[in-house]
Amino acid sequence: MARILILGAGFAGVQTAIELDRVLLCDSAHEVLLVSDQNHFLFTPLMPQVVSSYINPRHFIQPIRDIRGRRRFRFRRDTVLALDLSARCVTCAEGVLGYDYLVVALGSRTDYFNVPGAREHTWDFKTLEDAVVLRERILDLCEHADHTSDAELRRLLLTFVVVGGGYTGVELITEMQDFLFHYVVPRYRGIAPSDIRLVVLEATAEVLRGVHPDLARYSRRRLDAEGIEVRTNCAAVRCFPGGVELAGGEVLHGETVVWAAGVRAHPLVEVLPGAHDRRGRANVNEHLQLEGHPEIFVVGDSAAALHAEQAPQIAPVAIDHGAIVAHNIAALERGTTLESFRYSPKGMLISLGMNYAVVNIGRIRFSGYLAWLFWNAVHLFKLVGFKKQVQVALDWMLGSVFPRDASILRRPVRCPLCSEQPVTARAGDSARSASAGPV
Repeated sequence: MARILILGAGFAGVQTAIELDRVLLCDSAHEVLLVSDQNHFLFTPLMPQVVSSYINPRHFIQPIRDIRGRRRFRFRRDTVLALDLSARCVTCAEGVLGYDYLVVALGSRTDYFNVPGAREHTWDFKTLEDAVVLRERILDLCEHADHTSDAELRRLLLTFVVVGGGYTGVELITEMQDFLFHYVVPRYRGIAPSDIRLVVLEATAEVLRGVHPDLARYSRRRLDAEGIEVRTNCAAVRCFPGGVELAGGEVLHGETVVWAAGVRAHPLVEVLPGAHDRRGRANVNEHLQLEGHPEIFVVGDSAAALHAEQAPQIAPVAIDHGAIVAHNIAALERGTTLESFRYSPKGMLISLGMNYAVVNIGRIRFSGYLAWLFWNAVHLFKLVGFKKQVQVALDWMLGSVFPRDASILRRPVRCPLCSEQPVTARAGDSARSASAGPV
């Protein structure tokens, strides 16, 4: 029996498993095993809406075993520790797994670009836990700012800086703006709109690079209209508790700095043999195979094109990778011709908060309320499972009619500025997470 081992249950890994089940049909000569350290699939485009309390975090994650349903692939929740390509085996926390074909879909991690203090003193936004903890952090700070008599301290607590003006950074800051101005200000009587400061830092000349210039300009105008400060050509060179230093020496003070400036490959991908790009992604050929190892396929955020046009690190590309790899593994088994990956842009959809979005599909470009409705419809359709679609649709409907939920679920720790009010700990901070309680 040939074992096909898939590492990672993101968009690329899950699509590979689903497609393999289809193309191999009922062939009992193959075993497909999907391995991930999480037992659910995370629909990452909706993560910013967790921060704004627009949707329940459990409503857009799908257990892998529910996705599998009656499909024949197996799932194992385990942590991958090492790869031995010569022995064709993978070392996991709970044992060693051999393989005949290996699909590396381990995703990416936050890239801090060696900025001093960025890893230690900023808030990550890569996982579901990051989104939940950031939401709790914002609410904790609002609770303290609501009753403090120190105007300078209140302004400091309510200054939020997002480093990175890409899709993630823009969608996150607009959701934060929605929540703070449309929910917090009317209900926290000690907080005025003038107390809140939202800042986006982008190291390049424009936000939302890769979007059509007309839509990028519209997005910039929307951010300006909502009172969000957009600082372009403005790189963060140092982060510290309570702020960030910019190139040129300017210092921005704020208790919350969120890092959304970029990603790089998983550490195990970075040590794969062969060439890598500047983000640590492994170079692959047009069939998505690792050079010198035709039995190994690298997909999604782990793969860098060697002979084809470089594709962006977005979900549609990862899904396409998964489908092509499944067909190529089946082709290797049957001795038929392999398929080549060619990047074909399917469009770009970016939310700009409640009632606003930009959409670019081929030559069709539009923005505003209709674009926002289209954004919602597309993402609802792409959610895995009818149950999740219903849950998210109900969240959106209820969130448009009723107030959002401001309950703090985690046990907070002491505020670094004041001994009288606690503030939620960072996710992944071992010193503080011990006191933070479960999510």
